[in-house]
Amino acid sequence: MRTGGSPARQEALREHNLALVLQHIAAGQPVSRARIAAATSLTKTTVSSLVDDLVSARLVTELGPEARGEVGRPGSALTLNRDGYVGVGLEINVDYIAVCVANLVGEVRYLRTRPRDNRGQSPARVLGRAVRMARTAIASAEAADLTVAGLAVAVPGPVETDRGLLRLAPNLGWQDVPVAEILADRFRDPDLPVLVDNEANLAALGELWFGDHQDLDDFIHVSGEIGVGGGIVIGAELFRGVRGFAGEIGHVVVQPDGPRCRCGARGCLEQVAGQEAILRAAGLTGAVGTSIGQPGGSVAELLARARDGEPETLRAVESAGRALGIGLSATVNIVDPSTVVLGGLYAALEPWLTKPLLEELRERAITLKWSPVQVLASRLGPDAAVRGAAGAVVKQVLSEPAAVFRAVGRHDAPIPPSPG
Repeated sequence: MRTGGSPARQEALREHNLALVLQHIAAGQPVSRARIAAATSLTKTTVSSLVDDLVSARLVTELGPEARGEVGRPGSALTLNRDGYVGVGLEINVDYIAVCVANLVGEVRYLRTRPRDNRGQSPARVLGRAVRMARTAIASAEAADLTVAGLAVAVPGPVETDRGLLRLAPNLGWQDVPVAEILADRFRDPDLPVLVDNEANLAALGELWFGDHQDLDDFIHVSGEIGVGGGIVIGAELFRGVRGFAGEIGHVVVQPDGPRCRCGARGCLEQVAGQEAILRAAGLTGAVGTSIGQPGGSVAELLARARDGEPETLRAVESAGRALGIGLSATVNIVDPSTVVLGGLYAALEPWLTKPLLEELRERAITLKWSPVQVLASRLGPDAAVRGAAGAVVKQVLSEPAAVFRAVGRHDAPIPPSPG
């Protein structure tokens, strides 16, 4: 005799419907139960039961009667709870660590950055600092009666996301670092999910989710700091490739006989149009660091000289823009995006980069005559990756709310079947 088959299907159905209702609430303006039922084709009884669970779990909150309700008694307007669950994002970069806490609508509730040169430091030492910063952020969130749903970590290199394994971070000197495993061991909290991803991927997602671009669903996000990172968004989804390593634009070869890259190849875009190359071409010397890690360093001087129209600096930036155009042209020919979003240092240099970049794209991208590509500066600046990391946790909650119920022990038994 078969047993248990029907309840399992019913449980899966309710989990699906919980996500459906929550995502409908998350999609726009506050909405009533009746409107959700009409939009989803679920019965009003089912929607009411699901909403009650979402409210009880602090995922959704009721605002009171809608200003414009259906015929009869106005329904209660529902929206995401801004004071319930939050995601924690960490970014580990070459010369800084950043941590961010964001709520279900993407509002930043906590943001801290600590400059520190991580080059030449062991993964254990750097990740230890990151854990201490994350614990402080989590404590701050809990003191504000916020519930942490998980932790996502942005790292500067290709990552096997299913294992949380950082394969290579050449600018840190790291290889095959099990970041997720190390962090899980440090936190010793089985209820704290840990996600690890490439910082350029998370920066692209941060721009997609929180960059306040209208209808920007297809773009290439390219950011320049000490390395050059890229993220490809198609149909409002990150394109990862077969193994999750897509978007390594910084290692597209633009000068076959060019300088040796830390990855081992020659003439990578990173070596020709990265921050170090731009500073060197502009005649600026000294320790190379990011605008966050060294806010008063060479990058600040570069930007000041560009604003003043200093010829050598403008030539250096123009040369970088042309190399960017060459490096991006193959990706544009293959992916056919509507937009290139410049992040990191490139966002600050956008007024001088765009013209030479587009000139190279027009020369090399076959479709630009009838399908132009626009170039935009990132709205999030240097916070894109850490905000994208926090947002990745939030999006996971919104797509799988049933996991929240299980994590907080709301149901000792499977989630009950939907009524009706």
